[in-house]
Amino acid sequence: MDHIAREDSFLTVAEVAEMLKLNEQTVRNWIDQGSLPAVRVGRRVRILRSDFDRLVEDGYQPGGSPTARDVGPSAEDFWGGEPVGRADPGPDEEEDGP
Repeated sequence: MDHIAREDSFLTVAEVAEMLKLNEQTVRNWIDQGSLPAVRVGRRVRILRSDFDRLVEDGYQPGGSPTARDVGPSAEDFWGGEPVGRADPGPDEEEDGP
C-alpha cells in the first residue's frame, strides 16, 4: 500500500450511498461499469476516499469516465427514423373494426 497516501481512507458501498443519498445497488452498478474505481477484498468492496471525491468533483457520467461518456441508442436508432403509422385515424380515413 505504499502507493496509497496514508491519509487516504477507504469507504464502504453503504457509506458512499448514504453520502450521495442513493441506493447501494446504484453504487455497485457504478463500480461494475468502471465509473467508480473500487478494491475488492474477498466479498468486500472498498472505495478510496480520493476516488469518491474525484467522482463528486467531476460529476457522475454513466458508462465510464466523465470525458468519455458513451451515449446509448435513441428511439431514432431503434426505428431507423422511418414513420411507423398514426395512433388515431384522420377524419377522412375509415377505422378498421366490427
